[in-house]
Amino acid sequence: MNRPPPHLVSGVRSARPRHRRDDVGGGREEHDMGRRTARAGAVGLALAGALALAACSSGDSGGSGGGGTDPAPSTAAGSGGAVEVEAHQGDLGTYLTDSKGNTLYLFVADPAGKSTCSGSCAAAWPPLVASGKPTAGDGVDAAKLTTIMRDDGSEQVAYDGHALYYFVKDTSAGATTGQGVDGFGALWWVVAPSGSAITSMAGSSPSQSSQGDLGY
Repeated sequence: MNRPPPHLVSGVRSARPRHRRDDVGGGREEHDMGRRTARAGAVGLALAGALALAACSSGDSGGSGGGGTDPAPSTAAGSGGAVEVEAHQGDLGTYLTDSKGNTLYLFVADPAGKSTCSGSCAAAWPPLVASGKPTAGDGVDAAKLTTIMRDDGSEQVAYDGHALYYFVKDTSAGATTGQGVDGFGALWWVVAPSGSAITSMAGSSPSQSSQGDLGY
């Protein structure tokens, strides 16, 4: 068998393709760079999601905190539910309050067992309403505690026949700014545990309320 001349053999060998090391290295670097870029993108997305979730949580907690402001005791306590009437000692003597110490008043214009205060009157003098029978605290005669039906169908607490009310300007427990006020055609007084009106003014005379001040 004849062998090809040596110069042809060497030519064939030199014609074989050779992989350059720098080409292979460049491909690997590009591949590694692509993987790092993808990984960085995934981390960025995860971080952005976490920040967005934290922002939402912060907004929710702030919103709920802002709605936590309690209304004035007189308007909040007159909304119904279980009611307890108590006796409170103050500058006017011993008089009726609710379980939170908010002062209760009677309206001289009311006949026994009936309320004549509604509309703008009830806005200034919120009735003490209850669902169910009211209970008596210390110093209060349970036999004198009843309820009467208002025109709107709600049950207003009465004591010895007097419908009981709050005063909208009593913004704290123990306040008696409604004592002796002449509004909506008659006087308003705090109520003694005996069921009678306390007409003293702690050293002053009964006050005449201006119509513009209370809206009557």
